[in-house]
Amino acid sequence: MIRDLTDTTTTQVSKTLVRLRNEVGAMALGRVLTLVVVTDDTMAAEAIEVSNQASRQHPCRIIVVIPGDRRGKNRLDAQIRLGGDAGASEIVVLRLYGALAKHAPSVVVPLLLPDSPIVAWWPGEAPDDVAGDPIGAMAQRRITDAAQHRNPRLMLKKRADSYAAGDSDLAWTRVTHWRGLLAAALDQPPYEQITGAVVAGAPDSPSSELLAAWLTHRLKVSVRRVSTPKGSGISSVRLERKSGTIDLVRPGDSVATLSQSGQPDRRISLPRRELPECLADELRRLDPDDTYEDALLRGIEKLAPARQSLAAAVSSGTAPDPEASRRLAARIGRDSSAQEASAMITAPPAPESGDTDEVKKATARKLAGKRTPREKEAQAEARQAAEDAKHEKETGSSGSDSSGGSGGSSKPAATAARTAARTASKTASRTAGKAASSSSTTAKKAPEKKTPAKKTPAKRAPAKRATTTGGGGAAAGATASGQGS
Repeated sequence: MIRDLTDTTTTQVSKTLVRLRNEVGAMALGRVLTLVVVTDDTMAAEAIEVSNQASRQHPCRIIVVIPGDRRGKNRLDAQIRLGGDAGASEIVVLRLYGALAKHAPSVVVPLLLPDSPIVAWWPGEAPDDVAGDPIGAMAQRRITDAAQHRNPRLMLKKRADSYAAGDSDLAWTRVTHWRGLLAAALDQPPYEQITGAVVAGAPDSPSSELLAAWLTHRLKVSVRRVSTPKGSGISSVRLERKSGTIDLVRPGDSVATLSQSGQPDRRISLPRRELPECLADELRRLDPDDTYEDALLRGIEKLAPARQSLAAAVSSGTAPDPEASRRLAARIGRDSSAQEASAMITAPPAPESGDTDEVKKATARKLAGKRTPREKEAQAEARQAAEDAKHEKETGSSGSDSSGGSGGSSKPAATAARTAARTASKTASRTAGKAASSSSTTAKKAPEKKTPAKKTPAKRAPAKRATTTGGGGAAAGATASGQGS
């Protein structure tokens, strides 16, 4: 939501801000600071966008002060941005005209968040003494950008002359990754004293000036400067020691190489830091930066201007060759890709599931090979009953033939034999089924017992078979005797 207020007052701006916040449901309880941006119309849009992106990491209220024409009448125009147009922040744009442009603090103070830090940022040209500026005097942190000035080196000297605790510059923020990589390289063996250093950078790069100042102050060595084409930023850093050199070279805009004696060459991601990232990094800490103070106050004054070009320094062996570094980075990238490709392992395909019928048959064969003694005895009884029935049938047939061919006496015996066989077969089947079920249940409950406990078989099938067989024989004998008499 964007709301424009023309020829208004700070009271009306504050009331409108509260009302709009209630309408859109935006709460100001999560704001951690107030960021005051002092800029002009040419850089206002970019400054608002950069502040909005930085506020994603640090929710804040952003007050953009744009001084206008001081010759007209006094007027205050305001614009309020909330919700999606402000991201994680509240943006208030103030345009000051007439004599009001000279009294920006009186307009800003009523809109500050209560009991929260204040950070002032000048995206473009900044006053020589930011701590003495009315806006800077009310802020705990004051952020400038020497790269936006026509003479960055001269501006750094002015910053050193008027330095106050809480001052910082985005040119210093841009060398954070360079400083971290160099410090990490010095933590690797051999732990030797640094005897010299060479920094290759563009003459319009204040970051190369601050990096060289930091090295000369921390290492207590003289740093030679090598000039590169304008706009190229920092190209390389060489640290000299007895066993060899440490070369950190960035031939392009994103990839660098780190070479040192006793260690393999490395390909490192070292991109140029964007403005929103640098601003968010500065908002992360609100205490004075002592390291920046040492580099600015005690290192800049020890630097000598660059007197050697990059081509001359490379040919004399003073500075590393950026083209050689570019080829080295490409080779390391190819080797790394080849190693990753060779290390890739293709997972074997999952085995196909077996047919359900085959699994069932295999399970049945496995169970059939592991019968209990009771099952085996029942099966033997069934086979014996079938054999006895077959024998009785044959005996009955031969008896009837010898008695004169009469078939009346042989039918009851054959029927009794068949009934006995069927009864014995059913009994054996039921006994085997119960035994198999009992064996399966026992195996499920106690899988560690491979042989289930033996049970005493019931002595009923032989007795019944004997009784049935004997009865059938007696009946047949009685019938034969009657017929003979």
